[in-house]
Amino acid sequence: MNVYDFDGTIYDGDSSIDFFLFCAKRKPIIFLLVPRIVAVFALRLVRKADIETVKSAFFSFVRMIPDIDFFVSEFWKTHSKKIVGWYLAQRKSDDVVISASPEFLLEKIGDELGVRVIASRVCNKSGALLDKNCRGEEKVIRLHEEFGTDCTIENFYSDSESDIPLARLAQNAWLCKRGKITPWQI
Repeated sequence: MNVYDFDGTIYDGDSSIDFFLFCAKRKPIIFLLVPRIVAVFALRLVRKADIETVKSAFFSFVRMIPDIDFFVSEFWKTHSKKIVGWYLAQRKSDDVVISASPEFLLEKIGDELGVRVIASRVCNKSGALLDKNCRGEEKVIRLHEEFGTDCTIENFYSDSESDIPLARLAQNAWLCKRGKITPWQI
């Protein structure tokens, strides 16, 4: 199997931020949450808040969206074009996308691409993180939960050094930076 990070790798940008802006444009009241979100991010910078707290604060905007599934569908109608061409050219049915972005946001695009998505479990009604953030070593844990510890990753692609734990498991690891794919020397 080939395994891919999502944001900055096969998606040009950060889907969580794009989704926030997409929703806020349609429901401007969401912008009222920005000071609280910024305050929680600041607490993270001084190590007074963990990433789960930050993520829950950020996604709290979903409480203001009456039909989140509709918004997700509408979002992907305009943002699926941000899936990068090199990925679409090599996509396979047994690909796995593993991401720190929320599952509720990525499941639809995963279905459209015909690939399995493993992502952070975020409540689509409250924005609360329901489990550990799917990042770093947690990606390995979640992959093993899904496919067993004996699964073989032929190729792994990511733009982030936080994905070194997954890269180490792959037969071939690839670093994706600004559209360039190079062998990842770990």
